[in-house]
Amino acid sequence: MTTSTNEQSAAATAGNNGFSLISSEKLLQLYAMMVKCRKLAERTHALFPQGKLDINAAIGQEAAAVGVAIDLLPEDTVAAAPRDLIVNFIHGEPLNMLFARLCSRAAQPDQLKLALSAAQANKTAKNGRIAVAFSSDDSASSGLWREALSQAGALQLPILFVSPTQLSPQPQHRKQQTGGEKIAARVCGIPCIPVDGHDVVAVYRVATEAIAHARKGNGATLIECSFDRSTAHDPFLKMEAYLTRKGLFSAEWKRKVAAGFTRELDAAVEAGTAVLNY
Repeated sequence: MTTSTNEQSAAATAGNNGFSLISSEKLLQLYAMMVKCRKLAERTHALFPQGKLDINAAIGQEAAAVGVAIDLLPEDTVAAAPRDLIVNFIHGEPLNMLFARLCSRAAQPDQLKLALSAAQANKTAKNGRIAVAFSSDDSASSGLWREALSQAGALQLPILFVSPTQLSPQPQHRKQQTGGEKIAARVCGIPCIPVDGHDVVAVYRVATEAIAHARKGNGATLIECSFDRSTAHDPFLKMEAYLTRKGLFSAEWKRKVAAGFTRELDAAVEAGTAVLNY
């Protein structure tokens, strides 16, 4: 994923980031991509009738999607919900194609099956490519996902499973929501790594290790990202505070990133890719 001129300029003038394992340029890239993903979700929410698309699922989950997907290679396979906005955008899907797919009534392929098939092919070819499967809130604990975890563990497939966990004020409810998937991962010998889904730096660190683990042929990983629906702005507040402490953040830079991407969205809409009746 390349950065825009504004992002590159901001990174170039940010200076040395000391002993951080993540460069200043990468930190700025992570935040800029989060801003773009939020803008994309908000624009799509305005374009499409409420209820037609689960746009709200993307709001608040930008940090997890960006942290996992931003360094994936074009040759890697990303499997998300058929109408997922931000994951496919992060992986490089052009805006015009993304809007066209959202408008399409064509049947969508089974994304989980697609990820498993790609992972098996990559393992056979020993090509270092991986697959990443993002589950939605309602699919994470389904039998299909548990079967996929079992298959990936048994065959040591190069695949990452990314699962959301909605935090509950009652811990016992939280356990019931995610227990089945965790148990399936443990039984299959798949590492299960919990992480704050609102913290893009934490997600990025975990994902980087899991991706390297898979590329080396060491098998699958389950990344469990915890979210709180009531704090959708937390990913941005956390990252802005982090960047500010490092002397990297400015409101003007954020405004330029947002304005530049808004122009890209406007161009895509004006081209007629998002005005079809849905």
